Amino acid sequence: MAEASQDDDYRAHLDTYTSFNKLVLFMILWIVLLLSCMALGLVGGVHLLSLLLGIGGTVALVVGFAVLS
Repeated sequence: MAEASQDDDYRAHLDTYTSFNKLVLFMILWIVLLLSCMALGLVGGVHLLSLLLGIGGTVALVVGFAVLS
């Protein structure tokens, strides 16, 4: 009985850990995308391209992580 409870706790912990890792990876990738788009728009002078890259990249990240989940 106690062994089954430990197995359930381990699976729940592993699921939570995996979900948290995906969230952290998503946020790191999104922040890098955001900073690179800001650099393109402000320093590079490519305003429209940085806007499209930011919107398209964000949509691609959301769809990619939704499909992989």
